[in-house]
Amino acid sequence: MMQTFPNNKGLIIIFILLATFITLAIGQGTRVGFYQTSCPRAETIVRSVVQSAVNSNAAVAPGLLRMFFHDCFVNGCDASILIDGSSSEKTAAPNSLLRGFEVIDAAKTQLETACPGVVSCADILALAARDSVVQTGGTGWSVPLGRRDGLVSRAADTANLPAFNDPVSVQIRKFTDKGLNTQDLVALSGAHTLGTAACTLFSYRLYNFNSTNGPDPSIDPAFLPTLQNLCPNGGDGTVRVDLDNGSGGRFDNSYYANLRNRRGVLESDAALWNDPTTQRFVQRFLGVRGLLGLTFNVEFGRSMVRMGNIEVKSGTQGEIRRVCTAIN
Repeated sequence: MMQTFPNNKGLIIIFILLATFITLAIGQGTRVGFYQTSCPRAETIVRSVVQSAVNSNAAVAPGLLRMFFHDCFVNGCDASILIDGSSSEKTAAPNSLLRGFEVIDAAKTQLETACPGVVSCADILALAARDSVVQTGGTGWSVPLGRRDGLVSRAADTANLPAFNDPVSVQIRKFTDKGLNTQDLVALSGAHTLGTAACTLFSYRLYNFNSTNGPDPSIDPAFLPTLQNLCPNGGDGTVRVDLDNGSGGRFDNSYYANLRNRRGVLESDAALWNDPTTQRFVQRFLGVRGLLGLTFNVEFGRSMVRMGNIEVKSGTQGEIRRVCTAIN
């Protein structure tokens, strides 16, 4: 049969070439090993910069992880969060306390020396997020690369970022809008195993929750005095508290144990245990008997890859910035 249509081979080759050209023109997504030829040391350089930064200041790790999250949820993973400007994403309230911008800049400087105009800021941020997890005890994953940098950064576009007080239904909707499912929501919320939150983001749960003149009843009564001592009523709202009580500097699944024990600090975190839709995933990450278990490190990496492909710009879309803080 194959020999009956010898002329089709030429047509097939032409079709493949045409399809390849169209794909390159409109953007072909991301792939592992994207810089293997064009900048073979790209991942090594980023890893070295992140390692040095985290060793000097442990708070950099959760900062870079959140930065990637906040970037991807606003106009896709295009490094728009890195752009300076009076009304850029960086200036928006949800991003005002992010840390680690200087780490991305340092990596970009080294990469521009090694292979000018090749590695995007968006890819640097994706790698830095992964390397932050590894530097704090988590398991790494292969990061698909090939993103290009966006040309627009507006503070107003951050309005739909997941918030500290979102109920589960709103959290699920925001993730669904980005092509992510409920398991992704619970897995990626596990990033809160690292880092801290300012008292101002949750102290309302401790004293006058929903105008009841009392604390949020879902908080473990034995844990409440700890939080109240750290965040006194009317005290300094900028004081920071570990999101993962007892394990704030280690990337592990103790975050989920704290949710089960009603020791989630943010209302949005506590809600993951209080709602049966998400509670079953928390239980699976904890390996609860009778449920199919999920390995947090593995599933977190998979969800990070899925999130890292939100509205990616590739091919001829966007640009490769010379510096990460400004468009070319």
